[in-house]
Amino acid sequence: MFNEVLLSNEVIIYLVSQTILLILQIFALFWVFDIVKNWDFNSTKPKQYRLEKNSYLVMLIIFFALIVKIALIPYFAYVIDNLSNIVPGAMCAAGVISANDYGVKLLALKVFIVFFNSIWIIVNSEDLKEKNYPYIKIKLYFFMFIFFLVLIEYILDILYFTNISLDEIVLCCSVIFGVQGENTLPLGLDTTKLLILFYLFYLLNIMANISKQALLSFVVNIIFLYVAYLSVVEFFGTYIYELPTHKCPFCMLQKEYYYIGYLLWSMLFLGVFYAISSFVLKFLIKKELAYTYKYSIIFNTIFVLICTLYVGIYYLKNGVFL
Repeated sequence: MFNEVLLSNEVIIYLVSQTILLILQIFALFWVFDIVKNWDFNSTKPKQYRLEKNSYLVMLIIFFALIVKIALIPYFAYVIDNLSNIVPGAMCAAGVISANDYGVKLLALKVFIVFFNSIWIIVNSEDLKEKNYPYIKIKLYFFMFIFFLVLIEYILDILYFTNISLDEIVLCCSVIFGVQGENTLPLGLDTTKLLILFYLFYLLNIMANISKQALLSFVVNIIFLYVAYLSVVEFFGTYIYELPTHKCPFCMLQKEYYYIGYLLWSMLFLGVFYAISSFVLKFLIKKELAYTYKYSIIFNTIFVLICTLYVGIYYLKNGVFL
C-alpha cells in the first residue's frame, strides 16, 4: 500500500529538494576527482588552467548545496512536527521522529552533516583568501567524506518517510520523556546539581575561549552540549511550557510557544560548533581563527540568557518557581 505520508506537501517539497541537492553534488563529485588527481597550482600547462576554471564552478555548486542543506534542517524539523497532525498518537515531532527505527538515526546524522558542512564552508572561505589556494585538496577530500554521509542520509530519508505508519499509534512526548515524577537524570544527578553543572560549564566555556585553549574549549563544549540538552528538557523547558510535567525538546518548536525552540537550539548548536571548530580547524588547516572563540561565547551566552530569562519572567509573573 502506498504510504500516505508521501502525499504530504511538506514531505514532497523536502524530498524533492534533497534529490536535487544530491544530483548537484554527484555532478560536482565527478569534477572533484579530476581536480584532486591533477591539481598543481605551480604548473603552467593548459590543463591546470582548465582545472582552475572548473574549480570555480565546482566550488560554487558545493557551496550552494551545503548552504541549502544547512537551511533544510529547520525545515525538516517543521516537516516532522507538521506530520504529528496525521500520525496517530503523536503530539509533536517527538512521536513522529520515533515512529520507526530510522528517525533518531536520521536526525543525529543530519546534525553531524550540518556540522561538517559548516566546517567545509569555513575552510573554503580561508582557501579563497589565499592566492595559491593552499587548502583546495583538503576541502575536496573533505567534501568526498561529506558526500558519503549525504548519500547515507538520503537513503535514511527514503526509509524513514516510507516507513511511517498511519495505522499504528506512536508514543507521545509525555511517554517518551516521562512525566511520572521519577528522576530520569543520569549519574544520580538531581535538578539542582544539573543546574550547577549547566552554569559551571558555561563559565568554563567562556574561560577556555577567552584564553583561546582550543582543546580545552572542545572538551568543555562537548560536555556542555549534553548538560545543556538535559537542562532544557528537565528544567528550562518546563518554564517555556509553564507546566512542570511537560518535558519535551520538540514541542517548543510549535506556534503555541512562538517557535522559540528554533532559536534556542540554533544558539546552542552555533555556540558549541564554533568552539569545536576552533580545534578541528587547527587540525585540518593548521590555522587558528580567533573569531571562532568569540562567536562561541556570543552564541552560548544568548542560549544561556534565553533559558534564564524564561525562569526569571515566570517568577516575576507568578511569584513562585515551578
